Amino acid sequence: MSRTRIHNLSISLDGFAAGEGQALDTPMGHAGTRLHEWMFATRFGAPIMGRKGGTGGTDDAFAQQHEPGIGAEIMGAGKFGPPGWQDDADWKGWWGPNPPFHTPTFVLTHKPRSPIEMAGGTTFHFLDASPAEALAVAREAAAGRDVRVGGGPTVARDFIAAGLVDHIHLVQVPIVLGRGVRLWDGLEALEASYDIEAVSTPTGVTHLTFTKP
Repeated sequence: MSRTRIHNLSISLDGFAAGEGQALDTPMGHAGTRLHEWMFATRFGAPIMGRKGGTGGTDDAFAQQHEPGIGAEIMGAGKFGPPGWQDDADWKGWWGPNPPFHTPTFVLTHKPRSPIEMAGGTTFHFLDASPAEALAVAREAAAGRDVRVGGGPTVARDFIAAGLVDHIHLVQVPIVLGRGVRLWDGLEALEASYDIEAVSTPTGVTHLTFTKP
């Protein structure tokens, strides 16, 4: 049975996983890259920013778990593009001609469009569906491999609240955003459904893993 996983989802000390004011030139709103600098410094994350090298160690070990065993991805409309992208027939995501997913990728939107086949094995499919319906479609496409819920925070929260996520990897970053999109709202007593581990690293972040028994 394939699992549903979340990886490398960064949150601030006050629980925000995205900043306020997302736009074409500010994909993460006023947070900028601050939530993800820990990852961009690693061997896994450095190439995302066009950097060479990167550090190993604990942060990199956690970040590297993002890829193995994934057969499909689910993401929200806000991860695929800025507000209003649904009205731009030429918009194909933030990532250029070869997106980093390399699997069938399902974008949840109230304005579905025809699939977009990209280089490197990524095909974007657009669904107007509930979390359970989207997961059923993604699992079929994953052909026995795991499904990754890639975010943003609203989609991650919806899937967690529906009890559909088997493994969650969150990274608490020592910054305070003050505003944006929170992850934890409505997830009261989440800890009762998971085994939880916390690992702090010299970079100041804490890796939190939630795994269903």
